[in-house]
Amino acid sequence: MSTIDESQRKAARVAGFTYLFTFAIVVFSNFAIHDRLNVAGNAAATAQNILAHETLFRIGIACDLVYCIGVVILLTALYVILEPVNRGLALLAALWKLVYALAWVFMTLKFFDALRLLDPAAYLRVFETERLQALAKLYLSARFDRYYGGLLFYALGGTVSSYLFLKSNYIPKVLAASGVIAFAWCAACTFVFLIFPDFTRIVNLWWFDTPMGLFELASGFWLLFKGLRPLAVAEHI
Repeated sequence: MSTIDESQRKAARVAGFTYLFTFAIVVFSNFAIHDRLNVAGNAAATAQNILAHETLFRIGIACDLVYCIGVVILLTALYVILEPVNRGLALLAALWKLVYALAWVFMTLKFFDALRLLDPAAYLRVFETERLQALAKLYLSARFDRYYGGLLFYALGGTVSSYLFLKSNYIPKVLAASGVIAFAWCAACTFVFLIFPDFTRIVNLWWFDTPMGLFELASGFWLLFKGLRPLAVAEHI
């Protein structure tokens, strides 16, 4: 294949915009809302923050769900772009990223369980307030584990899609190669971390997905403003 059709060009613009949009909304949701309300190691203070800013907490949930929608749009756009390169690998990358999106939906919906515990119906008032707050904190804290479980699949999908970009020449090879390295690094770190939590003493959690995030920002700007390059795609991968 030596040409890029119009559907791929449109998908590239969609992917570029979605890379940037999902990055912005997940950063806002996590740092401006969830981290603001959640008090590490203190269930009572966390409960007080959430009840005092319930609307903000619900906005955070809505932002997370919008992020999930964005991930599904992104994986679809990437499949349209990369399917002509290798249909099987493009589908595998999309399915792995879909697992991540579903994991994120699940962990986001669990926030409603925490909210119900903090503002309980009459039948829950037979339990002590401290116990309900502790359970709510448990639901909130479990988000951490679910994120890294899902991140493994996202990183695997990103490794495959970056490999296809590398072989296709749709984007600069240096950019695509950095994506392969960043996503493979994230997948390896996450896998080790799930087995050995003390791995964070060697590699800080921030370094798991930061290179991946930088690649997605760079790719987002490239695809949105530059699109796909004219190329000669390798016939066999």
